Amino acid sequence: MSVTLLLYGTSACHLCEEAAALLQQMAPELGFTWSEVDIAEDDALTQRYAIKIPVLQQQNSAKELCWPFSHADVLAFLLNDATK
Repeated sequence: MSVTLLLYGTSACHLCEEAAALLQQMAPELGFTWSEVDIAEDDALTQRYAIKIPVLQQQNSAKELCWPFSHADVLAFLLNDATK
């Protein structure tokens, strides 16, 4: 699976930390890559995501998955894109 995910969040966000831990656990199993984007460093991102974080985005499709999400939700999110 060659999917790259972006995790939008910010520091001192316990939900963002939970989301990052989930992705860290799943990435080796499913073979995707991911990186964190701190919305506090960009006014447009802060405006867009301030009350939604953490938000997972597929970089190639811009498809988003908002919190709360589970292992099963992330798997479905990834598989949905792979079938298109």
